[in-house]
Amino acid sequence: MSEPVGPSTGALIPPAPVAAGPAHRDPNVLRWVAAYTSSMVGDSVYYLALSWAAVQSGTPAQAGLVMTVSAVPRALLMLGGGVVADRFGPRRVVIVSDAVRCAAVLAVAALLFSTSPGLWPLALLALVFGTVDAVFLPAVGALPARLTTHDQLARVQGMRGLAIRCASVVGAPLGGLAVALGGASAAFALAGALIAVSLPLLLAVRTRALPTAPGAGGARPGAWRELRDGLGYVRRHRVLAPLLLAITLSDLGFVGPLNVGLTLLADERGWGAAGMGWVLAGFGTGAGAASLLLTVRGRVPAAGKVAGGSILAGALAIGGLAYAPGVAAAVGTALLVGLLAGLNGAVCAALLQTHADPAYLGRVSAVSSLVSLGLSPLGMPVSAAAIGAWGTGPVFVVSAGVCGLGGVVALVFPRLRRAELPA
Repeated sequence: MSEPVGPSTGALIPPAPVAAGPAHRDPNVLRWVAAYTSSMVGDSVYYLALSWAAVQSGTPAQAGLVMTVSAVPRALLMLGGGVVADRFGPRRVVIVSDAVRCAAVLAVAALLFSTSPGLWPLALLALVFGTVDAVFLPAVGALPARLTTHDQLARVQGMRGLAIRCASVVGAPLGGLAVALGGASAAFALAGALIAVSLPLLLAVRTRALPTAPGAGGARPGAWRELRDGLGYVRRHRVLAPLLLAITLSDLGFVGPLNVGLTLLADERGWGAAGMGWVLAGFGTGAGAASLLLTVRGRVPAAGKVAGGSILAGALAIGGLAYAPGVAAAVGTALLVGLLAGLNGAVCAALLQTHADPAYLGRVSAVSSLVSLGLSPLGMPVSAAAIGAWGTGPVFVVSAGVCGLGGVVALVFPRLRRAELPA
């Protein structure tokens, strides 16, 4: 484990207030996983309901604008959300965020049930969701290290990955069924109810006390100073700085091919929607298998080398996906991509939480979330334009090269390469 870089000189992760033992048998962790799963399923239903209601209430261009409204405040406020999580504690921030999201979704459900207000309440709801996400996501990222002992963080990340897989598989069909039976208002009501389920579970979750902010001997520094301190802490850290660079490069190379690139590849090869669905199912199965493996096993030796090696191997698989001779080979390749992506994603997240000083966890998580949800999606229109100009093969190979650079970074920096997760 690396030494702390910054004012804190104590243990990076203080003793847990919960019973020792495997996280997947800890009632406190299981309550959090249940709350997180319910909230994520509610999110999936919400996004389907929002897209359906927007299409029904306006033109396709207007619907697209509504769907992207939330991205702006989320990107602009994400780093500030990390300060909020560190200042007030991630558990409290997650509870308040879920309560606000629940109230907003149920209010729109009631409005749509009683009248046809047009697009404005949908745009307002998207804006609220994006703003709340800016504080919710860093807090969610900072919370696992407060729930269990630090040797269980890889297992907790595996459980979190399973929750995300469950939400992606269950949420869309549930939302579609709600729309079919009762329209957009019913789907929004279902989303609000699912988010509401998370609240009593979160209230029952117990966490470590928030560490005293570094340097807080008297008056607490302002939010802007805390943000600058957090960014400086990340920049100086010999594990976190290269790790976040590796995550950035791997995400930039991954998002384009596995989103818009896959659609264009399926169209080019004549696989159709069914073929693309099978490829996506292969990816989801691989990612779920990686999460399940980490949940059961829990221990990842040589974590820094595993992170770098899995990013490199995943990059090779991404490049090979464009040259798969048929649907069956593409599904197998996508399964491998999902397996490796699930593995390195969970290991990287556990390394971030293990090596970050607890007082900075929210801000570290905010930087990571901003990379994944703010910067990486910018690669999608670039990938689409490049495929239109040069075809799928060269663009997938270049994207694989960018992703592979993330693995090289993880293996070149000695502190990161030698980084371990506690036994």
